[in-house]
Amino acid sequence: MDGYYGMTRMNAVRFHAYGPPDTLRLEQVARPVAGPGEVLVRVRASGVNPGDWQMRSGWAMEKFGLALTLPFTPGYDLAGVVEAAGPGAERYRAGDRVYGMTATAGAYAEYAAVPESRLAPLPGALDDEQAAGVPMSAFTAWTAVHEQALLAPGRTALINGASGGVGHFAVQFAKLAGARVIAVTSGRNRAFAESLGADSVFDYTTDDWRELEGAADAVIDTFGGERTDDLVRAVRKDGTLVPIGWGQYSAELAENVGARVQALRMAPFDADRLKWIGELIVTGDLRVEIGASMPLAESASAHALSESRRARGKIVLRTDA
Repeated sequence: MDGYYGMTRMNAVRFHAYGPPDTLRLEQVARPVAGPGEVLVRVRASGVNPGDWQMRSGWAMEKFGLALTLPFTPGYDLAGVVEAAGPGAERYRAGDRVYGMTATAGAYAEYAAVPESRLAPLPGALDDEQAAGVPMSAFTAWTAVHEQALLAPGRTALINGASGGVGHFAVQFAKLAGARVIAVTSGRNRAFAESLGADSVFDYTTDDWRELEGAADAVIDTFGGERTDDLVRAVRKDGTLVPIGWGQYSAELAENVGARVQALRMAPFDADRLKWIGELIVTGDLRVEIGASMPLAESASAHALSESRRARGKIVLRTDA
């Protein structure tokens, strides 16, 4: 967690060893104190992202050597109210509503010390749960659409995992860019994908993947899974495949179909962009779907749901502070 720690206590979710969701525990810990350039945020809601459970399970350590100092409090996305400002922090005052991302996790807690540069003002019309579901997923989707897939009018995008956290933002950003969108999701999420603006919906559980061969100028894969070769074949010659996260693809197959692979792991934080995204939500031009909202004490259930890959939109944890 950012900052250092004082004597006042708070509730925070931690795990002391890598393992399944039930390794998460709600515990009393020292409340952080805002350091130089930081503000102390009273967290109202925090977003759950796949990277959270990939770290908790030990998968990220085994695959990429991402070792954590245990015990560890997960979570990057948060929304809440500024409690106090540290030395040199001048952008926000106590009582200001903010949202953003911590620098070193720690958002599954009642308080977090966050660099003020990693926060944006929270629009009055945006509630805390919606806001907590935005930062990491929306940044990732925006980067995939605009900086890697280079979507524009006249181009077609296929988005795998279109009803998930990153995917539902990617569908909307692609439509805002003027692209045609093929949404890949399950049949139960067909109406949801259409409501986001998808021009057509492919049900990966029943439809024939051969129908998608050469269908898209760009494929944005937010899901991975067993159909990676089919996704590569969906890319037109000289098109782009954007795998988000840690998906593995056949370089030989990508070369054979003439697809460029532009992998994306984590998009950089940008406070101005977050402010702009918030304005899009307030005006109704962008939608954040909260598929599940749970109290902090149910973080294990939130991780289990995220790990199932069946959640629609975003999962958030409430501190009920």
